[in-house]
Amino acid sequence: MPQSYISIMSGFPALSGFYQLLFLYLEPISTMLPALMSWTFPGAEWFHHQLIPSSAPVPTTPLDPRTHMMVWQLGNCYLLLGLVSSLVFRAARDSLRKDPVAQERVVGSLLAALAIADVTHIAATLAGLPEELRWAPLTWNPMTHGNISIVVVLFTVRISWFLGINRTSYYYTPQATKKTA
Repeated sequence: MPQSYISIMSGFPALSGFYQLLFLYLEPISTMLPALMSWTFPGAEWFHHQLIPSSAPVPTTPLDPRTHMMVWQLGNCYLLLGLVSSLVFRAARDSLRKDPVAQERVVGSLLAALAIADVTHIAATLAGLPEELRWAPLTWNPMTHGNISIVVVLFTVRISWFLGINRTSYYYTPQATKKTA
């Protein structure tokens, strides 16, 4: 592996390997993307229409001002979520470089908050879907899969991190190595 890749990956023991790739890079990008899509292209009307799977074309009439504002505010929430994840993880990595226990405590705090948000996001999405679509994943569109299927995967990986699966634990698991590097 190139030396620059090794040094980037080794400077963050609390969030290494696949966890780092997913939570530091992929999730923030995939979380901020809906904000940009709702604000610019394809736009608020498209975003609003995609919330519930439908074979109907995207309406050409503009959203009423309240709905338009709500879609943009939802986009802002997505942007905030992506920025908080990205910036807090980077701050933990950079500020606590030589303290993996403190890194893990900060990372764990954010992952716990995100895991709670995962569960409530999945519940809210399922509750909002019409009954005939709720338990029919083959009828879901990409946005519904993003709001349910992808969030289930993220939640599962967060729980795996807390269980210490495929990583060295410094604080959260019973077998944590309570050493500071």
